[in-house]
Amino acid sequence: MAWHLFRLGRGSFRHRRLVASLWLALLVAVGIGATTLGGETSDNFELDGIESTDAFSLIEDRTPDSGIDGATAQVVFQAPDGETLTDPANQQAVSDALAAVQTEDVVSVSDPFTTGTISQDGTVAYASVSYTVQAIEMTEADRDALDDVKTTGEDAGLLVAVGGDAVAPETAPPVGEVIGIVVALVVLSLTFGSLVAAGMPLLTALIGVGIGFLGITVLTGFVELSSTTPALGSMLGLAVGIDYALFIMSRYQHEVAQGRDREEAAGVAVGTAGSAVIFAGLTVIIALAGLSVVGIGFLTQMGLAAAAMVAVTVLLSLTLLPAILGFGGSRAIGRAARREVAEEKAEATGTAPAKEHLGTRWATFLSRFRWPAVIGGVVLAAVISIPVASMELALPDNGTAAEGSDARVAYDLISDNFGPGFNGPLVVVVDTAGADDPAAAYQTAFAELGGVSNDVTAIVPAVTSDSAKAQQAFAQQLDAVQFATITVIPSSGPSDQATKDLVSDIRSTLADLEDETGARALVTGQTAVGVDISDELAAAFPKYLLVVVGLAFVLLVLVFRSLLVPLKAALGFLLSVGISLGATVAVFQWGWLGSVIGLDGESPVMFLLPILLTGILFGLAMDYEVFLVTRMREAWVHGTEARRAVIDGFQHSSRVVVAAALIMIGVFAGFALADDVIIKSIGFALAIGVLADAFLVRMLIVPAVMAIIGERIWWMPRWLAKVLPNLDIEGEGLVRRLGHAPRSTGAGSTVDSPTGSAD
Repeated sequence: MAWHLFRLGRGSFRHRRLVASLWLALLVAVGIGATTLGGETSDNFELDGIESTDAFSLIEDRTPDSGIDGATAQVVFQAPDGETLTDPANQQAVSDALAAVQTEDVVSVSDPFTTGTISQDGTVAYASVSYTVQAIEMTEADRDALDDVKTTGEDAGLLVAVGGDAVAPETAPPVGEVIGIVVALVVLSLTFGSLVAAGMPLLTALIGVGIGFLGITVLTGFVELSSTTPALGSMLGLAVGIDYALFIMSRYQHEVAQGRDREEAAGVAVGTAGSAVIFAGLTVIIALAGLSVVGIGFLTQMGLAAAAMVAVTVLLSLTLLPAILGFGGSRAIGRAARREVAEEKAEATGTAPAKEHLGTRWATFLSRFRWPAVIGGVVLAAVISIPVASMELALPDNGTAAEGSDARVAYDLISDNFGPGFNGPLVVVVDTAGADDPAAAYQTAFAELGGVSNDVTAIVPAVTSDSAKAQQAFAQQLDAVQFATITVIPSSGPSDQATKDLVSDIRSTLADLEDETGARALVTGQTAVGVDISDELAAAFPKYLLVVVGLAFVLLVLVFRSLLVPLKAALGFLLSVGISLGATVAVFQWGWLGSVIGLDGESPVMFLLPILLTGILFGLAMDYEVFLVTRMREAWVHGTEARRAVIDGFQHSSRVVVAAALIMIGVFAGFALADDVIIKSIGFALAIGVLADAFLVRMLIVPAVMAIIGERIWWMPRWLAKVLPNLDIEGEGLVRRLGHAPRSTGAGSTVDSPTGSAD
């Protein structure tokens, strides 16, 4: 494998113009496709086969024109100080504003003066607007009409705020990407000692993100994708793209500074560090693609899109980076690499005393105090993980939107004047198709709901009038469509634990309805959907973990030819996940230091985060394991004693791993400052997870554990060693095949072959 990668790297360097042209052509092609074929992304989280979405399907099947799965908007009006909305002028202003919202896609617009959605003091009212199409399918005319509602009301002196999923999300500047790029440029400049050298991994990563992002945009023209999908792909593509290029380029600089000509050095760098990049990338791809085993469509899309982005960055690192190095010539060799090799040569020839690098001193310290290091690291991880025990999961709602945004203003006005439960009512769909007496079955369901008193503000039947005419019309409609709804207004907000408990209470209360009447009751609504999806995720999580960890374990066994190294890596990953989730609960749910990242209040953890974090962080954690431990194994394979090999390998890889971790933390931290709470929580959790994994687990616990186990860390049964292929990740076979070591031409010098000269 190393030899084939060597030829790929050398060929990419030699034919750099062709390689660069092909990648740029692909970038242009997907750019044209994104411009001409791209569609809209969606914020809907849907899952077939659960009670809450089955209720929507039932309504849609029996009343196709109801628009039950269409977008909704909540238009909130507030009267000026000293006035009420019942004043004739203000009432007319509300009517005029709501008249402006009418388009051909609007199913219904509720009148707050007839439906009673006006506050007791008469200063605040809200109307619900229902559409036949989902938010992603809304036309410009629909969105312009919503803008006209605001304009009409505000021109009359009212405060108007529009919330709901029909409102197009505000486009924010790419702050996360910019911060990540700035951090990466600073770290790379310090690592390589050259701005030119620093720009090469960055350029590779940006091209990869561009291709991946534009490719995802093309897909939106054919399939409905979550709005989180491109952001997640960009986040991961930028982080791993820079890191993978960093590892290969660091090895390239080392080889050139030792005396190899640049073309051969590019081949050796790809043949050695490139091998580690491939297997590190494969662990991330397995973890992300493995999200498909959960069986949830939007999660599968996110995972596969991000996995494709990572695959592109791996290919770019193996081909485009060597080509860029060819264009860069001697400028691609930074001062840091020259200085490091010069020191090594001076120490080897005895012209300078041996100098212990910081990494060497740290690894030696850990080897000496290995037990305190392991115990202290595990205890610290356990303490930070304590908040996980109280973690609450929920769908994101407008209560977590940016303060001052229209969605947040609308949410707060409704919550303050009507009660938080009005922002997330529960809907009980009574299916009377199997009932002998549909009207009596419906009344039984309504009566039984009256017994659910905890956390209920109001229970609203399908028809509120007791007149004989109204009841007769209701009975006729019930016979026609064979279902009716009951609205339950909770006392708590949509994402509160009390509302989730209410969902369970309602389902328990109505569990025997079918046996009693032949009718069945289905509970739906935003909170019910969140509860059902969370339950599905919890049920699928063990299967996901088994598949992902199992495949990655096999991959790491092939890489390290050891059983204990992969086991140690997986156990260390659990500590990283615990720290990440614990910190996320403390900041988002408990509100600790939330203002630092722009949080306006406390909120439950986004329901997708645990499984998404587990998949992504597992792949990234294995990245650092591969890059760090590969150099340790390389030293051990070449005859160094096991404990000394840990120190030597740590010396060579720690600086680059630290730089890679800092870059990745910077990228994720940038996304943690985003306005969107979903992106913010993912970015924060990943930043903390990488921080914990790189510096606590891989830099502290891993070397200490390897020092404790010693030679046995590389143990593998003989029969298994014979069966497994030797992938030569360390490049030992490659060096033998090349038949020579780097030529010693003096510290920092380079010997160029005719094909290695800079263009």
